[in-house]
Amino acid sequence: MDRVQAMQVFLRVADSRSFVRAAETLGLPASSVTGIIKRLEKHLQIRLLHRSTRNLSLTPEGERYLERCREILDLIDDTESSLQGEGGRPQGRLRVDMPGGIAHAMIVSQLAQFQQRYPDIYLMIGTNDRQVDLIQEGVDCVIRTGHLHDSTLVARRLGELRWITCAARSYLDEKGVPERLEDLQRHRAVHYFSSTTRRGSELHFVENGERIAVAVPGTVAVNQTGLYIKLGLDGLGLIQLAETLVSDHLRTGALVEVLADMRPAPVPVSLVYPHHRFLSPAMRAFADWTAEVFSDAC
Repeated sequence: MDRVQAMQVFLRVADSRSFVRAAETLGLPASSVTGIIKRLEKHLQIRLLHRSTRNLSLTPEGERYLERCREILDLIDDTESSLQGEGGRPQGRLRVDMPGGIAHAMIVSQLAQFQQRYPDIYLMIGTNDRQVDLIQEGVDCVIRTGHLHDSTLVARRLGELRWITCAARSYLDEKGVPERLEDLQRHRAVHYFSSTTRRGSELHFVENGERIAVAVPGTVAVNQTGLYIKLGLDGLGLIQLAETLVSDHLRTGALVEVLADMRPAPVPVSLVYPHHRFLSPAMRAFADWTAEVFSDAC
């Protein structure tokens, strides 16, 4: 029995709480994963997992073994990474995920620079405005906006995004430019909804230090940033989003900021990855490069 492989499989099963999901992320048949865990338990002469038709949980012995497995596998990764670092540039495959707007406006536009600096790193970039499950979906790291709530993940703050309220010139010519929050009663907005909340009718502002949410009527809601911007450009209503995502449209005058003195509070943006004591050189390289990109843009 390959004990290192068995530890890796056990770690993935424990994190995903599923033999099937662990098998999918490892690229192995589910029967192989089940067999590896059974042989591992036989070798250790202890039960690591409680199994039922609906649930998979760790035994007390499994919890202790999991903690030691993390330490051992992290040490192996760190040892191999240090040797790779001595031999040359960071390399390997890295799967990352981020909101579509950030990908298009900030990351993809700078990707040639990253490839020139790190030609041996193969990036797999996924774009989602929903929150992916890093463990179950086999993602190495994600860029997330807003305040984070998952304490099992490690977060590196990249900066803050300045949010603005804006609209197409054609829309403002028709509806007028709002100068007070009360003026929003005569306006409409393009609504945005996400997988975590369906409340998309509110626009947010800060007036005299107080955060205020204003419900603005609208006739359409979307859950994709690129489409949200397009509908704003088409004159369907006010939109509210990170300034950097529409900076080109603001410069050309296609979009015009309104209520600038009551901008929403800045939104934090972070690079998030599963808890590991050591990071691979490829992961460190991407994290440092992304921090540079946001430092220049924010």
